[in-house]
Amino acid sequence: MIDIPVLIVGGGPSGLMLANELGARQTPCLLVDAKPSTAFNPQANATQARTMEHYRRHGFAQEIRALGLPSDHPTDIAYFTRLSQYELARLSLPTAAQAVSNIRNMSGSWSAAELPHRISQKYVEPVMRRHAAQWPGVDIRFGWTLKRFEDQGTHVEAWIHPTDGSQPEVQVRARHLVGADGPRSAVRHQLGIGYEGATGMKRGYMGGQMFAVYFRSPEVYARIPHSRAWMYVAVNAERRALLASVDGVSEFAFHAAIHEGEPADDWTAEDARRIVHQVMGCEIAMEVLSVQTWTAGHALVAQALARGRVSLIGDAAHLFTPTGGLGYNTGVEDAVNLGWKLAAVHHGQAPEALLGTYATERKPIAQRNTGYSRQFADSVGLYPATEVLEEDGPAGEAERAKASAHLNAHVRLEFNIPGVTFGGRYDGSPLVVSDGTPPPPDHPNVYQPTATPGGRPPHAWLADGASLFDRLGMGWSLLVLSPPQGPTEPVDRSVMALQAAAMARGVELKVVRFDEPGLLALYEAPLTLIRPDHIVAWRGQQVHNATHVIDQVLGWQL
Repeated sequence: MIDIPVLIVGGGPSGLMLANELGARQTPCLLVDAKPSTAFNPQANATQARTMEHYRRHGFAQEIRALGLPSDHPTDIAYFTRLSQYELARLSLPTAAQAVSNIRNMSGSWSAAELPHRISQKYVEPVMRRHAAQWPGVDIRFGWTLKRFEDQGTHVEAWIHPTDGSQPEVQVRARHLVGADGPRSAVRHQLGIGYEGATGMKRGYMGGQMFAVYFRSPEVYARIPHSRAWMYVAVNAERRALLASVDGVSEFAFHAAIHEGEPADDWTAEDARRIVHQVMGCEIAMEVLSVQTWTAGHALVAQALARGRVSLIGDAAHLFTPTGGLGYNTGVEDAVNLGWKLAAVHHGQAPEALLGTYATERKPIAQRNTGYSRQFADSVGLYPATEVLEEDGPAGEAERAKASAHLNAHVRLEFNIPGVTFGGRYDGSPLVVSDGTPPPPDHPNVYQPTATPGGRPPHAWLADGASLFDRLGMGWSLLVLSPPQGPTEPVDRSVMALQAAAMARGVELKVVRFDEPGLLALYEAPLTLIRPDHIVAWRGQQVHNATHVIDQVLGWQL
């Protein structure tokens, strides 16, 4: 028998992120995944800025940014009739190299430690796996399948076995089980939890059955007579599709709409060539690496994100149409939220009741994000692409001008989304001590930095060039901002009181002091308590009952 605090089922981004969160907090875990290794297909292709900030917190953001596209490859998103014909719209975005330098001079909505990075999931997962495996107590087993589990009330009994049947099954006794096993989650199905929300939405694009092709061709860039981009979207009456560069050289991920009555489940590599050629508007030599079908048109959230000692994260908890790239990024933040809570319970710093706040905090975010993804899909997928778009002459030019206006607005709606990325909040959570200040409006394309408890702390670059977030670390932090004048005694007493109250619960509270101009104005209070997942839990001029504050944010008052 294996006795372990946490059993994670699923080795995609959310499961691997959870293994990193637990490993960094000295909480042993076992991760099993039926696949032989990490993803072969490109799958998710956009890592949002908030996710990159979490990777930075773990120390591997630079490693991720060095992978995927070459550092000087454009990351533009562009729209065409066919990829070798008329260009309709474009959003120009910085290269990976430019992102590192540009972020230091950006403010307002994009005041952040990291910018987004365009990278295939197939490159991200091995990095996450390698870093998770370096932690003592983290056991990662690809090629192992969960057979069944039983929640015994005080623990979970589970049975796992090698997928290839080479060894007999092994019994696992875990304090908690986490299902990170995708949209067809065996864990969710055994719990009897279904999805709720909207599904089956029909659109000309990103609504209904889709055909995915992963292929290699050195000819693609040479046959597209336009400035290079990262994502190419085809808008025409015959076939709507997108093409995303995987390595910036010759590998591409391709997704095309399937029409009613087309037998796409039976399509072969030869069919893949035919569909790609339709979208390109010309023939190219290509090596098909894989083909598969999938269904767009989902905005689904599990009816419950947890039951007993079992929790759901990632696609097991919510299923997106991939517009906006929100599914993978939402799953990573699920793991970030759940990880510190599992560790706190394991180390006796918090009661079991703390884990109930995972669903309380994350289900509204899942509903919010699936809603935004649906909005983006409607914006692009319901636009009517007519045959006139490809005509020469005045009628075609007028139709393309109309499409250009719509798509240029759409691409900024879907891909310039700091509000979605940074603006998710846990207002109303029992772990958040409200100070009565209202949060800013939730808008997908606008983010207003605020230290109002319940959201991401405002970011700032320090005088020495470091990110404020780099000083916060992996645990609880108390940000202390010295006022330019006035008494500091109440602040100092509050610091000592909060440290003592945290220590009484076995929590080391890292005190981070700054007297840099502007930080106090940004945070609007000299004291800000920041959770391990970089969420503001409390702020104030001074603390009147430190024990009450610490006990609330750790879940002792639930």
